Amino acid sequence: MNPFEQLGVSPKIVKAIVEIGFVSPTPIQEQSIPVLLKGDRDFVGLAQTGTGKTAAFGLPLLEQIDLRSKHPQALILCPTRELCLQITNDLKNYGKYLDDLNVVAVYGGASIVTQLKDIKRGAHIVVATPGRMLDVLNRKAVNFSEVKSVVLDEADEMLNMGFQEDINSILSTTPDDKFTWLFSATMPAEVRRIAKNYMENPFELTVGTKNAGNVNINHEYYVVRPRDKYAALKRLVDYNPDIFAIVFSRTKIETQEIAEMLMKDGYNADSLHGDLSQQQRDRVMKRFRDRSLQILVATDVAARGIDVDNVTHVVHFSLPDEIENYTHRSGRTARAGKTGTSLAIITSRDIGKIRQIERQLGSKFTLAEVPTSFDVCEKQLFSLVHRVHNVQVNDEQIDQYMQRIYDELADLSKEDVIKRFASLEFNRFLDYYRNAPDLNAKADDRSSDRNSMGSAKSGTHTRLFINLGSVDEFNRGELLGFVCNTSGIKGDLVGKIDIKGVYSFFEVENEVLEQVQAAFKSVDFKGRNVRIEVSQDSGGGDRGRSRSRGSYGGGGERKSYGGGGGGGERRSYGGGERKSYGGGGGGGERRSYGGGESRSSDSRGGESRGYSSERRSSSAGSTGGSNSSSGAPRRERKDKDSRGGKW
Repeated sequence: MNPFEQLGVSPKIVKAIVEIGFVSPTPIQEQSIPVLLKGDRDFVGLAQTGTGKTAAFGLPLLEQIDLRSKHPQALILCPTRELCLQITNDLKNYGKYLDDLNVVAVYGGASIVTQLKDIKRGAHIVVATPGRMLDVLNRKAVNFSEVKSVVLDEADEMLNMGFQEDINSILSTTPDDKFTWLFSATMPAEVRRIAKNYMENPFELTVGTKNAGNVNINHEYYVVRPRDKYAALKRLVDYNPDIFAIVFSRTKIETQEIAEMLMKDGYNADSLHGDLSQQQRDRVMKRFRDRSLQILVATDVAARGIDVDNVTHVVHFSLPDEIENYTHRSGRTARAGKTGTSLAIITSRDIGKIRQIERQLGSKFTLAEVPTSFDVCEKQLFSLVHRVHNVQVNDEQIDQYMQRIYDELADLSKEDVIKRFASLEFNRFLDYYRNAPDLNAKADDRSSDRNSMGSAKSGTHTRLFINLGSVDEFNRGELLGFVCNTSGIKGDLVGKIDIKGVYSFFEVENEVLEQVQAAFKSVDFKGRNVRIEVSQDSGGGDRGRSRSRGSYGGGGERKSYGGGGGGGERRSYGGGERKSYGGGGGGGERRSYGGGESRSSDSRGGESRGYSSERRSSSAGSTGGSNSSSGAPRRERKDKDSRGGKW
């Protein structure tokens, strides 16, 4: 007898899951399915991501559905669109041989009209994100009076994303005698409270150690200078030729910028974040699942619920604000009993957070060294040799060319052919990594954290000022392309790029400095003369220093850098702009342009602007500040998904 049949699963469902590839139940499935099949009490299941929780509640749920009834009998709430679609598809696959089973996904970013039609046709199970589900309920388009079971999947993340009130409203429309099943990877106090509020004497099951990480994941961290984080990421990718990875960043802006830089550097990468349309998100995820995409750069919220097989690495380009999110991030690898690696690229300031994560997960992290250029070249060479040795030869197709190939290589010995073939790939990495610096920083050296940009001339690079910025609709990737196209240099010769409002800074290797300066002597952008010059600004906010420069069209510039809490920066441009930056919590910013704009902002997130006679004010509200690539918000806001629009 099949192991799932022994647990009480019916033959029709067993037939379907065997076709999918289920051989034997995972620990969470083995212990939860018999309990949930009884359907007589509430349930709390705590298990790590990737352990098979969907089948653990999905199989018992399908067993309890009355296919003759056309009213929803089960409701599953989950935090993200991706997880909603994943659960829906899994349930459809599990119930492949159940006649007329209708499982409907309800989530933002897709047509609500289509979803309403699917529900009206008779949905047995509704899988939903809380925000969109609330919209459907407000339209009186669904009746949950016959719901027997409610599943709260990834409950900890739903609470982190601020869905508490939405969940309360949704559950108030369900019968009092329903059973509630709660599944979570971690069990913070908020999840404990939700269990107390919605459940009566639940059966509690913990598989593994509470809040602990997956034991099949190897955790490593690399300490680098802030300016070297992207270079370290590239080197780690190059050192792992067969990498199939998700790179996590905290903000949508940083996620997009990292993906753009990777793509410009020739890597097979793309981004996944909340500003993408549902069509764009689906296209990116299809490429990633098909493995035509090697590196997915994602935010925590966008990547929640991604279930892709054989992800080899999870890379934390920036550590999450919430320690629990590290568990969810890392759980994207080592799924279904496989092994995986979690890599964190940090600065010395993040050492304390690493220690906190170690204590919570009960796992020891390994301090590793960013590979040297020699290590990378050697790894790539033997990866090529391995691919050549194992390549599948299509004799029928290639035989017609073999005589010409023999003739072409007739003057070369066997050793020469092998050496030259290997050099095709090896030379590329040798050229790229020639004179490559050591990227490792001392774990106890924080001096590098204070100046993430470096001085104007630092080692092999020179820092340049350019009078183009975000007001000209430039981001880092676009400015990189503009510099390279104008000067004719390769992207790998450009270092750190720092985009400001009406100007920016970028670094170039010293060997191409004169070429770049010469190329920009007579360049204009949308009718404006583009100027570059060697920057005297260290980029790190040199405290207590002021300078003036008369190169901004006659008005001059004045700066003062404040140190600590009371300092500030003040600038004036020829057009009449004035800025002041607070050096700490009490600081503020003020700008005035020729058109009469004024802006003030402080660390509390308030902002006001005036354009001639117009005045407008906005506040960051409870999230506590405006969102930027350099100052990441505490966490990404829940679901602009939830109201039917973008994230």
